[in-house]
Amino acid sequence: MNSDRAHSVLHRIHSALVQVENWILVFTLFSMILIAVMQILLRNFFGFGIIWAETLVRMLVLWTALIGAMVATRQSKHINIDIITRFASERGRTVINALANLFTAIVCLVVMYYSVVFVALEYEDGSPAFANVPNWLCEAIIPFAFLIMGGRYVIAFAVNIVHITRKTA
Repeated sequence: MNSDRAHSVLHRIHSALVQVENWILVFTLFSMILIAVMQILLRNFFGFGIIWAETLVRMLVLWTALIGAMVATRQSKHINIDIITRFASERGRTVINALANLFTAIVCLVVMYYSVVFVALEYEDGSPAFANVPNWLCEAIIPFAFLIMGGRYVIAFAVNIVHITRKTA
């Protein structure tokens, strides 16, 4: 397989994954709003509600927040404090960004590791979150999201290193 074809295949795979990520974000956000509104209407107009709706909405908030963080990381729209980089040279900014990306990747991967431990403990516990859906399944988004974000920061770090080495060579 030549380089152009491999690049094209990787680009299509990446585009498909971006679409899946976007659709999951839209689905969780829409579901969260729909269930919350439905719960309000049921309680106000019919005097009852779905027992597990609040718990489901809380889980959808978690999923929406973490998938939103994944999207923000993908688009480099995450929180960024750039006071130091404003006064640095172009090469200095690249070095600072590389170090920040490396640090962020390490933090994300540490959080991912400990969230795997947490989800494993929840799995052993086996308690349900709502409607016989286990807690561990609802919380499985935590290690997955931090793995994706950590991986994206590792890639960003590698790209920064390539830029630094090309400019010095």
